[in-house]
Amino acid sequence: MSEKILILDFGSQYTQLIARRLRELNVYCEILPYHSPTNSIDLHGVKGLILSGSPASVRQEKPLIPDLNWLNMGLPILGICYGAQWLAHTHGGIVAASKHREYGRARVEVLDNNALFAQIQSGSTVWMSHGDSIQVLPSEFFLTAKTTDIPVAAFQHTSKPWFGLQFHPEVVHSQDGLLLLRNFAFQICGCSGDWTEGHFIEEITEKIRSQVGADHVILALSGGVDSTVAAILLNKAIGDQLHCIFVDNGLLRKGEAEQVMSTYSELGLSVSCAKAGPLFFDALSGKTEPEAKRKAIGEMFIRVFESEAKAIPYPIHWLAQGTIYPDVIESVSVTGPSVTIKSHHNVGGLPAAMKMGLVEPLRSLFKDEVRRVGKSLGIPHAFINRHPFPGPGLAIRCLGAISPENIAMLQEADAIYIQALREANLYDSIWQAAAILLPVQSVGVMGDERTYEKVVALRAVTSTDGMTADVFEFPEGFLREVANRIINQVRGINRVVYDVSSKPPATIEWE
Repeated sequence: MSEKILILDFGSQYTQLIARRLRELNVYCEILPYHSPTNSIDLHGVKGLILSGSPASVRQEKPLIPDLNWLNMGLPILGICYGAQWLAHTHGGIVAASKHREYGRARVEVLDNNALFAQIQSGSTVWMSHGDSIQVLPSEFFLTAKTTDIPVAAFQHTSKPWFGLQFHPEVVHSQDGLLLLRNFAFQICGCSGDWTEGHFIEEITEKIRSQVGADHVILALSGGVDSTVAAILLNKAIGDQLHCIFVDNGLLRKGEAEQVMSTYSELGLSVSCAKAGPLFFDALSGKTEPEAKRKAIGEMFIRVFESEAKAIPYPIHWLAQGTIYPDVIESVSVTGPSVTIKSHHNVGGLPAAMKMGLVEPLRSLFKDEVRRVGKSLGIPHAFINRHPFPGPGLAIRCLGAISPENIAMLQEADAIYIQALREANLYDSIWQAAAILLPVQSVGVMGDERTYEKVVALRAVTSTDGMTADVFEFPEGFLREVANRIINQVRGINRVVYDVSSKPPATIEWE
């Protein structure tokens, strides 16, 4: 790209959101570990630098310290939360533990309408998440905003284009956060906003060709949006060097294997179907802990692909996956010390014994970006707007022990739920909907007889990126109708509940 903004990751769970917001503005950006030395980075076209937040503290014995040469590059700098505290601390300011940890919404009082706060009025809502606060600014910085609870909400250097924010503009709850980032990118860094889906497609297809060369690639098709978009990109880049394999692991939604194979045929992809349900059930036998189930499924995926590869009359050197940003940040930070939330079956590399490299064309994209790329590639609307579905399938929506009987029960309940959403024209208003079979039983009465059967939880959330989510508010009577259908039509279930948790603190999936 001709221009870009670099983001130094100090481990914040929000770091990827900074990148996503900049891309919404058509500004290309790259995330680097906080300790990246300046002499190891291609600085061509770099227009600015952002320092992320962090779970760490500048007051700890060994704080996270970036290469100080970044301060001598002449770049505009925006420090966010920890990044702002580090800027102040390293120039002689005082950072101390807050009397009360500030988390959630606050209203910012703008004291100086500088370029960063252009068109942002006092009283704008911002999102706070910090345990430390800047108490005293260094002499070469001046205050530009505060809140009721903290003395320094924003500041600026007296002579250099350096800015600090105690709040998180990248989080959707910050009312004018996108405008603030727009001001930094365009007014302060001088970006033109030349990065689009078309540019991404052009760049990633060239990267795939360069990475793969004349080698052949297996793609792990799951039936979801991510792997499908990855498949179309790979097909565009390398054509018949791509060999798609769809694994029917016995953990899919009702009738999904047949539906998916039909869609792939219409899209012009060459796909073979491996029916491996019994292998997955055997691998999951006796496993109830979520991480153990995910790892067992991931390992079995690899084994199935190795077996399927032997039927392909070419040597296979690459395994492609539809890994996206939320998978990465929730599993392990690849750019810094972020805290792991949960592992994903498609993150973490391949066993050394598997003689393949990884191709992950979507690894830097969020779900909404994947959908926009898919639309640009001509994938049908109905397929692009499918709800996200986890790689491990219903195994992580069937809490506790996995058995064919429990999965079949969950498939029936899930099918009723999804069909009801479509009938009520609610499906496209929801980011993700799921039925979850709980490892508990409850007492009920059916036909004047006592029952002691399973409980199903229904989940439906709204979101833009999968990093945060709010519960979907159903119209009056919808949940009662769905619950009645499930209880009456699915033998073994006598109770249905609705999950009203947001993300955070909960995750979208239960496991």
